[in-house]
Amino acid sequence: MATQKDETKGVESPETPLRKLILRYNSPLVQVILIGLVCFCCPGMFNALTGMGGGGQVDPTAANNANTALYTTFSVFGVLGGGIYNILGPHLTLFAGCSTYVLYAGSFLYYNHYKHQAFAIVAGAFLGVGAGLLWAAQGAIMTSYPPQARKGTYISLFWSIFNLGGVVGGLIPFIMNYHRTDAVSVNDGTYIGFMIFMSIGVVLSLTILHPSRVVRDDGSKCTNIKYSSVRVESIEILKLFLNWKMLLLIPASWGSNFFYSYQFTNVNAALFNVRTRGFNNVFYWGAQMVGSVFIGFIMDFSFKSRRIRGLVGITVVAILGTAIWAGGLASQVKYSRNDLPANKLDFKDGSDFAGRFVLYFSYGLLDAMFQSMVYWVIGALADDSEILSRYNGFYKGVQSAGGAVAWQIDARKVPFLTQLIVNWGLTTISYPLLALLVLLAVKDDYKKVEEGGVSKDDGFMSASSNPVP
Repeated sequence: MATQKDETKGVESPETPLRKLILRYNSPLVQVILIGLVCFCCPGMFNALTGMGGGGQVDPTAANNANTALYTTFSVFGVLGGGIYNILGPHLTLFAGCSTYVLYAGSFLYYNHYKHQAFAIVAGAFLGVGAGLLWAAQGAIMTSYPPQARKGTYISLFWSIFNLGGVVGGLIPFIMNYHRTDAVSVNDGTYIGFMIFMSIGVVLSLTILHPSRVVRDDGSKCTNIKYSSVRVESIEILKLFLNWKMLLLIPASWGSNFFYSYQFTNVNAALFNVRTRGFNNVFYWGAQMVGSVFIGFIMDFSFKSRRIRGLVGITVVAILGTAIWAGGLASQVKYSRNDLPANKLDFKDGSDFAGRFVLYFSYGLLDAMFQSMVYWVIGALADDSEILSRYNGFYKGVQSAGGAVAWQIDARKVPFLTQLIVNWGLTTISYPLLALLVLLAVKDDYKKVEEGGVSKDDGFMSASSNPVP
């Protein structure tokens, strides 16, 4: 018995201590939380600023032009961002990316006094470069660090922390402009508040570890390559445009930010006064937290088969999305660009406010569910950080190209109803293509996912099994 007892106390696997430290600094969980906090401070606050419609100004022209410049450069650096991240690593990539958010918010502080939109447009172009870097890094971290069976959970965790930034950011204009019921643009304190949070995000970006230093609970690393090269990344990025999996993602990528110009400018800004726009944003981004958790549960826990979970998740989002856009159509036919309501709605207006508020809340819910669904599908195509940084960069690049077109469409005064129909159509087209991608490229949990999404049988793979190198 003594011998058996000694044997039971034998040398533990080096992987065992990793499971005991829940908040281990180099664990995927902590790193996903940290990137969530970075995005809470930077794009989270940007979302709150943009969500007010027109950047918080009475005339949305400057914001529309700035956002067009932003998404134009974003479309280029979104695609390049994955390669840049693989070459520079997270510190330089994220630090450079986060810094541009502060500049953008500062440009609207300047515009509040001088009404010169050139600074805002240039700052928007710089932000497009920075956002491309940040989101490529974020996408690689969020989709490659978690174990296969919990990617939906980690995505929903990130999305909740990130959108909490939009909730807090929505409170800033609401509180700062609460007593300014007749105000047409936000005050200086609103922009300064955004800049403070964004500056904190710049500092937090330095806490993110390189993927080669991040260790999962089973002892595996997210990548075995410390840094890539310009030549390798250039070749691999060009290959993405011939990758059939990326081609199937294009409609979902293009449409996933296309609706922002419509929802923020033509719903929130067109129908509500300044303080209520901030109030609405609190719940719009709060709805995203709810939506991401809901779809994350479906994608990870609804069925044993990962492929079935993906198809069920796409179906749920498709049904809910159809219902929400139908509700939007019912609201949109009651007003137009040339026939706006005489008085802006206030959050104290009772039933007149409630219906439009619920619709705007639902738009936020759908946004999170749609994008979390797409991220889950991307994350199911591979496990390696290098590959997924390129996939996510491609997704963000195409997404931003769509955003650039959408903001310019609104700047050219395209009818509200036309914009709604286009948005509804883009998301609807994407559902069967995503389902086809899941059927062809996503393998069940008992299959090992190799580079490029090709797999082979190798027995059941649980959350704690060793992934393919």
